Amino acid sequence: MSKISAAITGIQGHVPDFVLTNDELSKIVDTNDEWITSRTGIKERRIQKEGASSDMCAEAVKGLLEKTGVDAMDIDLVIVATVTPDYPFPSTSNIVCDKIGMKNAWGYDLIAACSGFIYGLATGAQFIETGRYKKVIVIGVDKMSSIINYKDRTTCVIFGDGCGAALLEPNNEGLGVQDFILKADGSGRKHLLLPAGGSLHPASKDTVEEDKHFVHQEGKQVFKFAVTNMADVSAEIMDKNNLTADDVDWLVPHQANLRIIDATANRMGLPKEKVMVNIQKYGNTTAGTLPLCLWDYEKQLKKGDNLVLSAFGGGFTWGAVYLKWAYNS
Repeated sequence: MSKISAAITGIQGHVPDFVLTNDELSKIVDTNDEWITSRTGIKERRIQKEGASSDMCAEAVKGLLEKTGVDAMDIDLVIVATVTPDYPFPSTSNIVCDKIGMKNAWGYDLIAACSGFIYGLATGAQFIETGRYKKVIVIGVDKMSSIINYKDRTTCVIFGDGCGAALLEPNNEGLGVQDFILKADGSGRKHLLLPAGGSLHPASKDTVEEDKHFVHQEGKQVFKFAVTNMADVSAEIMDKNNLTADDVDWLVPHQANLRIIDATANRMGLPKEKVMVNIQKYGNTTAGTLPLCLWDYEKQLKKGDNLVLSAFGGGFTWGAVYLKWAYNS
């Protein structure tokens, strides 16, 4: 019997309708379009005015099941990568299963910030490869507007809201997830975190008044770590699998900053035409960026294409996944 691999057999995204442009942001905080664009590459981002992360998930999963012709009752497992769950508990995954009617599935939330989708993809692949499950959905979603201070221009210009969902199924053709490298360094938490709301600093009058329920980011430190580690892990997975720049058809990089994306591509020796970029439309949707890239570029992907997915997130977390695309659109 040939080895079972976990292949993405469908991808679907969802972004809110409301568009927040750089010009509109400049009316809220001291910034302008040129400043934002030159430093990040972002022109606009989507904002979810009402509802929660699970609502974006539900829209993405509905579209995914319709596109792939899969019945909700056939889903075995749902992994939701997010730092903006509906509640501390129950898990957003449980809520999504309820909203879609995936009554035979169990699931859980996975917190790895911007690396959440590749953590979830690597985890979900294990359940497929063992032969235990046939259909696993991995979702990357974040409603970053719920934890962003729109008086802080170091963060509010970067983040947006969005979601992407991927269906994993068994493959016997050697397609799908080939390898992954995942890393973490908790000492980086001081540079990028949500200071309050957890068990260390529960919500209180003081934490609210001190704006500790918003993302805190030390931009220069995060940029330095992200440029180095995201580029290094992408090159590492190429070396580990004997891939040259000619072998890689697409880099799917986390959409945090255009300069970080360019640095990663340069380290891998890839030209711009092999790099997925949609940061200008959505900004940094955290766990949502990678599946949204795959969704945007789906029609350009061909069966057998070699993809390297790479991300860096708060905590710190980072990693890369090497996969072979499993279908033609």
